[in-house]
Amino acid sequence: MTELEAFAVELARAAAAVTLPFFRGDYAQEDKGGAAGFDPVTQADREAEAAIRRLIADRYPDHGVIGEEYGEDRPDAEHVWVLDPIDGTRAFIAGLPLWTTLIALRREGRPEVGVIAQPYLDEIFLGGPSGAVLIGRGETRAIKVRPCPALTEAVIATTDPDIFTGAELGAWTQVRAAARLARLGCDAYAYAMLAAGRIDLVTETSLKPWDWSALVPVIEAAGGSVSNWRGETPDGNGQILAVGDLAIRDQALVTLRRAAL
Repeated sequence: MTELEAFAVELARAAAAVTLPFFRGDYAQEDKGGAAGFDPVTQADREAEAAIRRLIADRYPDHGVIGEEYGEDRPDAEHVWVLDPIDGTRAFIAGLPLWTTLIALRREGRPEVGVIAQPYLDEIFLGGPSGAVLIGRGETRAIKVRPCPALTEAVIATTDPDIFTGAELGAWTQVRAAARLARLGCDAYAYAMLAAGRIDLVTETSLKPWDWSALVPVIEAAGGSVSNWRGETPDGNGQILAVGDLAIRDQALVTLRRAAL
């Protein structure tokens, strides 16, 4: 591991020390969605991000931070950490071990190191210059995507079809109809399974930078690809397509491009 990759793992473990005692326990929570719909945030979200920020400030005071709970600090720095302390807060509240901690390090605007961590399962998926690995249960092993040349053979996922509206929903419905199997409700854990060669395609919309930045290094280091629905580098429109095999990316984009923002 590089120094920064090792530090990303350290941050994930520090977040786990905060979140695990709350999981399936008692904690404060509130709805920050208002009229837009239920959007929960918990005491665990906020305390975990605060813990990560403290470690970054102590070790790398010149680095910037962008986090879901506490906003931006030096977002134009050369190195910027992008944090989602609990991606899948609804799963966390429901006691389902599919939530993750997402940690990315951007260098000059490009995600270079990424962590997808599920501490209850003792899993840290790390991607960066040194490759892609799964750390957990006392071992570290390399992970890679699997070949899947046809969308008709693919296992695909999205968190919830309700995130799609209008043309997006039509595009997702067509992709789902073509695929062999679709799984719902996994949040960012689905991207970890893609990097590990268990899922072939994940597509979502309305994602914020802290939702997708960590996914890029993990999936790319495992041999996959992350793009927007135009097949380009992910940007601010929130539409994400992750695949293990470029062949099915092209097949899915035939449909998704029609609803691309």
